[in-house]
Amino acid sequence: MSNNDEQAFTLDPWRSLSQFTTARIALGRAGMSLPTRACLEFQLAHAQARDAVHIPLDFAGIALRLNARGCPTQTLQTQAENRSLYLQRPDLGRLLSASALECLQPGPADAVVVVADGLSSKAIAHHAVAFLDLLLPQLQANGYQLPPVCLVQHGRVAVGDVIAEHYKARLCIVLIGERPGLSSPDSMGIYYTYQAKSGISTDADRNCISNIHHNGLSYEQALKKLLFLIEASERLRLSGVNLKDETTEAGLENNQQGNFLLD
Repeated sequence: MSNNDEQAFTLDPWRSLSQFTTARIALGRAGMSLPTRACLEFQLAHAQARDAVHIPLDFAGIALRLNARGCPTQTLQTQAENRSLYLQRPDLGRLLSASALECLQPGPADAVVVVADGLSSKAIAHHAVAFLDLLLPQLQANGYQLPPVCLVQHGRVAVGDVIAEHYKARLCIVLIGERPGLSSPDSMGIYYTYQAKSGISTDADRNCISNIHHNGLSYEQALKKLLFLIEASERLRLSGVNLKDETTEAGLENNQQGNFLLD
């Protein structure tokens, strides 16, 4: 855009505030409309959000990266056989297919770690392996027996309940791609459930750590929150609405600036 184009629209008096947030504020105007740049940036963000939902996740690539770190994996499929069915039938994304149930390795475990594509393949592709590099050594150091990391295609949060019940695991940790926003198409969420049971556990029984991406919650901050929840849940024998996240960290608000605004 040339300098003349820049001067063709009216600047917003709040423009200086845009340095503190990725939210769409103080865009200015050209006549009665938005400036061309703002319109194009919106269209780009919308396209990136749609891509995050529809582009398939490279599960084989994630498995290779984790295997190279000495972390075994198992790739599973839900009853949602394709992306279209997954989006239309959320219930099928909560259930493993018959073949996936047969593929689950035997043996009890203390905790299960599930990685599901959810509504943003970009989120898992960008953040899951890096976060697991921090999480898995901590769980092992704390003495938790873990089965292979479960990579679930077309998975919803509750699919972790099925896996946790299979392994009779106390702890269920699900990494999943969150619904993409127009300022964060690659946001990852972590859902934690204590004593998860298939068909019984509800959203009220879970704790959520949300907004994990480069402009949001850092991996280290998310890990701190998750470890606090694990320790507290083991002591209180519960999770969900009755388990409060009491972690604090200076500057946390600054790292989450604006990501839920105007999306």
